[in-house]
Amino acid sequence: MTSNEGLWSIELNRSNFLAITSALILGFIQPPVLGADQNSPPNVLFIVIDDLNDWIGCLEGHPDAKTPNIDQLAKQGVLFTNAHCTAPLCNPSRTSVFSGRMPSTTGVYSNEQWWRPALPGIVTIPEHFKNNGYQVLGGGKVFHHENGSHPPGLWHQFFDQVFDDPFHRQLPGQSHYPPLSWPNGFPLNGIENLRLGKRPPQNSYQDDWGPLNKSDLEMGDGQMVKWAIEKMKEKRDKPLFLTTGIFRPHMPWYAPQSYFDLYDVNTIAEPPLLKDDLNDVPTAGHKFVRSANFDYFRKIGKYREAVEAYLSAISYADALVGHLLAAAQENLDMSNTVVILWSDHGWHLGEKEHWQKNTLWERATRVPLIISAPQVNNSGSLCHRTVSLVDLYPTLIDLCHLTPSDGLDGKSLVPLLRDPELAWKRPAVTTAGQGNHTVRDEHWRLIQYAEGSQELYDHRRDPNEWHNLASDKSHAPTIHRLASWLPKRDAPAALTNEAYEFDHNNYTWTLRGNKSKK
Repeated sequence: MTSNEGLWSIELNRSNFLAITSALILGFIQPPVLGADQNSPPNVLFIVIDDLNDWIGCLEGHPDAKTPNIDQLAKQGVLFTNAHCTAPLCNPSRTSVFSGRMPSTTGVYSNEQWWRPALPGIVTIPEHFKNNGYQVLGGGKVFHHENGSHPPGLWHQFFDQVFDDPFHRQLPGQSHYPPLSWPNGFPLNGIENLRLGKRPPQNSYQDDWGPLNKSDLEMGDGQMVKWAIEKMKEKRDKPLFLTTGIFRPHMPWYAPQSYFDLYDVNTIAEPPLLKDDLNDVPTAGHKFVRSANFDYFRKIGKYREAVEAYLSAISYADALVGHLLAAAQENLDMSNTVVILWSDHGWHLGEKEHWQKNTLWERATRVPLIISAPQVNNSGSLCHRTVSLVDLYPTLIDLCHLTPSDGLDGKSLVPLLRDPELAWKRPAVTTAGQGNHTVRDEHWRLIQYAEGSQELYDHRRDPNEWHNLASDKSHAPTIHRLASWLPKRDAPAALTNEAYEFDHNNYTWTLRGNKSKK
C-alpha cells in the first residue's frame, strides 16, 4: 500500500496491523474535551456502514475480527451493545433512520420502493440540520441508491436538494455509487455459476470476493473518504453536518490485499451453526431463508474463504473509519463534535441456515452503534439497554439543540448517554416486509409473522436462537408483554419504482396517470 497525498496509509500485515493502527489512532484521536460552549452548535460526523453485523472487536461478534479504529471510537464514546435496526434491508432501514419513522409508519418495506415521492412531506435528518443553519454534506451510500434500486436520476436530484455539495458531483456521468468496476479476472473467487449467470453481472449485489492491488483511498469507498477529508479541511462559517456512507462490507467483498493478509483462511473461526436449526421455525420463517449460496459454498469448499472475505471487507471499512477520525481530529474541534457510527443491518453467514440479510433473527437485526458526544462524560461506557436506530433522529436533535421535529417514532438516547445503566423499558422493533415484526428487549426476542405464527428466544440461555420457546405455555406472559409493543397497524406499502416515470430533462417524476411532481 502506498501513501496517497499525505494521508496516513501504511504497509500492513497480520503481525503489525493492530499495534501500528492502534498507535496511530491513539495519537490522532483524543477523548472529547468537556466544557464546549453550549451556545455553539456542535459539528456532526455521521458514519453509516453497509451490511456490518456485530463482527467487530468491541462487540465480540467474531473472535478474529480486527477493527482497531472502531474499537478506539467505542473507547471514546458509548457503545450500545444491544442496538437493532428497524428493518433488515438497506432501503427501509435507511429510510427509517433518516425520516425518524418506522417502516410500519411509512409503508417502506423493500428495496424496490422509491420512498421520496411517496412521503413528500417528511423532513429528513440532513434537511432538518440544513433548516437549522448547518452546512450539510453527504457522500457514499447514505440513502439507498444502489444501481437499479431507484428510477435513474432520482437519488441525484434528492442529494442535490438535501446536501450542499454531495460527493456524487465528483463522479460525472455516474448514475450511482460506488461506480461498478469489475476487476480483471472476475470472478476473483473462481465461482462461475453463481447468481445471475451473467459475466459481468448487472448489479453490485454479487457474491464475489478477493483482494485488489489498490490502496485504501483508491477504492470506490476510499474516493468518498478522500472527498470527505478534503471537505473537513475547508473553512466554514456554519457548523458542519457530514454524513459518510461506507459501502463495504456490502458484496462484492473486495478490499486491498493487506486486509486479506490479516486473516488465515485455515485458522479463522467459523460461525456457530446448528444442524437442522430450522426444525422448530414456522413455515412463515422458512420463507425468509435463502440457503442456496451457503449450501453451495460449503459443497465446493469455499465457505471459509467467504468468511475470511467478509472479515477482510470489515477490516477495510474499519481502516476507512480511521481515516475519517484522524481527519476529524486534525480539522474539527473535537470538543464540540458529535461522532455517530452505525450500520443499517446485520448479515448472516449460515446462521439459521441463511445467507445474506432480511430476516427477523439476531444476526440480521443487531448492529454496531457508537455515539461519542462532548456533552456527556461516559467515554468508554457500555450500554446494554435495547435501543433502535429510529432513536438516532431525536438523539441528534437533543445533542445539537435543534428545533423539534414532529412525527418521530423514536426516543432520544441522551439519557442513556449520561447514564448507561438507566432503567429503559423500550424494546427494539424490527420489521421485515408488511406485517412481519420482531420485538427485542434485553433478554427476549419475540417474532410474529403476518399470518400469526411466532418464535420466542431467551437470549440469556440461547444467544444463537436455536430453541424456539413460543409453543411453551409457561412463556405466555412473556409473549403477551412483548406483543404489546408490536405496531398497532401496518401502513399500506409505498409504491414501487415501476409506478413512476422520470423526466431527465426537468428532474421531475410522474406517478403514472397523474401530473408530475418535483
